[in-house]
Amino acid sequence: MKAKHVFAGMTLLLMAACASIGAPDGGIFDEIPPKVIASYPADRSVGVNEKKMRIRFDEFIKLENASEKVIVSPPQIEPANIRADGKSVKITLYDSLQANTTYTIDFSDAIVDNNEGNPMGHYTYSFSTGEAIDTMEVSGVVLNAADLEPVKSVLVGLYPLDSLFNDSILKNKPFSRVSRTNGSGQFCIKGVKPGKYLAYALEDKDGNFLFSQKSERIAFMQDTFTTSCKWDVRMDTIWRDSTHYDSILVSPYVHYYPDDLVLEVFLEAGQDQHLLKMERPDPDIIKFFFTAPADSLPVIKGLNFDEKCLVADASSHNDTIIYWVTDTAFTHREDTMKFEISFLETDTLGVLRPHTERFEEAPRVTWSKIYREKQKKIQEWQKQREKQLKKSKVPLAHEDNPYEKSFLEISVKPTGNLDPNQNVHYMAQQPIASVDTTRMHFYQKVDSNWVPEPFLFLPDRDVKSYTLYAEWEQKKQYRFVVDSAAIVGVMGDHCKSIKNEFTVKSEDEYGTLFVHVIMPDTARIIVQLLNKSDKCVAEQIAGKDGRADFYYLKPADYYMRCFVDNDRDGEWDTGEYGKGLQPERVFYFPQPIHVKAKWDVEQDWAPLEIPRIGQKPKAITKQKPDKKKDVKLRNKERELKKQQEKQK
Repeated sequence: MKAKHVFAGMTLLLMAACASIGAPDGGIFDEIPPKVIASYPADRSVGVNEKKMRIRFDEFIKLENASEKVIVSPPQIEPANIRADGKSVKITLYDSLQANTTYTIDFSDAIVDNNEGNPMGHYTYSFSTGEAIDTMEVSGVVLNAADLEPVKSVLVGLYPLDSLFNDSILKNKPFSRVSRTNGSGQFCIKGVKPGKYLAYALEDKDGNFLFSQKSERIAFMQDTFTTSCKWDVRMDTIWRDSTHYDSILVSPYVHYYPDDLVLEVFLEAGQDQHLLKMERPDPDIIKFFFTAPADSLPVIKGLNFDEKCLVADASSHNDTIIYWVTDTAFTHREDTMKFEISFLETDTLGVLRPHTERFEEAPRVTWSKIYREKQKKIQEWQKQREKQLKKSKVPLAHEDNPYEKSFLEISVKPTGNLDPNQNVHYMAQQPIASVDTTRMHFYQKVDSNWVPEPFLFLPDRDVKSYTLYAEWEQKKQYRFVVDSAAIVGVMGDHCKSIKNEFTVKSEDEYGTLFVHVIMPDTARIIVQLLNKSDKCVAEQIAGKDGRADFYYLKPADYYMRCFVDNDRDGEWDTGEYGKGLQPERVFYFPQPIHVKAKWDVEQDWAPLEIPRIGQKPKAITKQKPDKKKDVKLRNKERELKKQQEKQK
């Protein structure tokens, strides 16, 4: 009996002890990045004539975003097959190997271990088909010419200035060396032969390493450079903790030049012109969408209707056009519109030629369906009105059925408070056919009376928009009254009566900015103020003395951009590769400008003295750098978790 009691007691103690043991945490995490232990052929081998390579690692690995990050140079017309296979990366080249050429396979940071995702870091494998390895490097950044945004995932390539070079080489010969930009727009071209070069950037949409489509963005240099290198030192700080450093490690390395190339990509004007699509959402509207801007509107010939009933509502560059069908008798009678549309279309040789297409287009929603739905709403409103009349103990005021008539909706911007230099815009939902200004009334409040004042109500370029102009005075109140039917749309709808009141703010609520742009006297500079979204909120042409003055600025942080208006047309113009024409140069002021109420700010600006790289402020740069891959310090987290469990 005693033995049984002793055994039972020991069992209970053992169970209690087991219950106090925490669940196993899986052990120490692997935080060591993969390492290359061998490659076949060996890295930096010469005299190589094989097209299959293998790189072995000390652990299982995988490739992340290989199609985006891994690039072979010279560029391969037939894409190479590069894949992870257990503890190896296997490479197969399909293009013929070029004689006396250094090949590089730049993996960037695509190689990580299979389990924890520890990044190996930037790695490049190279070999040569000749007797020597070329080791020069060229680096820099690619920016968008219009707004200096870093451009990600575009090709950057080099052409040597040899007997084969010509001014149109980007259209007929692939790069000799190539790289691809990262999220910061940065690139590094490796395995370059010593010599003199020109650099190009290409948004290669068809994968042929040639500028073969107008829809591809490009950049080209007009200044040549010569590769070079020298020994340099890199200073690395060894930190003891977050606030104290232990020592500074001086590391020698080979510094390759140039390392500060700036390429600015642009999309050429005169893109291929095609009819992209056509829509007819309802009987009154037909929409055309073209692939590129046009100098003129297409010509439409009605086959079962009179085309004179069409009123064009076009975008500023005629690439999107809405036609309003004003012949309501036709749209109520016929669903299908039959017509021919003639426009200029780009042929296979890239030449604009007249082109005509025939269409039969029915609306997505027919007039009969619209009419039935309208009648249903009219009847529902009448029933609701009858119920209200029966329940009401007092007679209700007359009220028109809102569904029996169609009114022209008018939106007003701005409303309420006005800046002293601001006017008021009236936008209709359809093109405006007529405006009767005799049925419009404008007043200023003097004491408690509304006194008539002169005004102008003039059409804008947009056929749906008008602007109210007046001699606005600070701290004064104004009223603008539009009688019913004073504004009539092309579909016959007229506006309801409109009454808007405005108060003009005091100049004490604003600041002023005086900018002095220091540029060559011959340059015509257009200065733009930007908000935090990089959108232009004010624009001025700098005078001959480089002055651009901005009045009535609301207190805020502003950013500043300018461009050199070479052709003096008031707009930024792109480049053209065939003519060797670069886009008009754009500059950013590198810091925000703080504007306060009742303050005058004076700012000198010498755009040519500020380096192009990093000129645009980070706060308004939309393209963010790639997320840096670091070893996940999970063992520290594990130890911290264990300590917290012990404290419990």
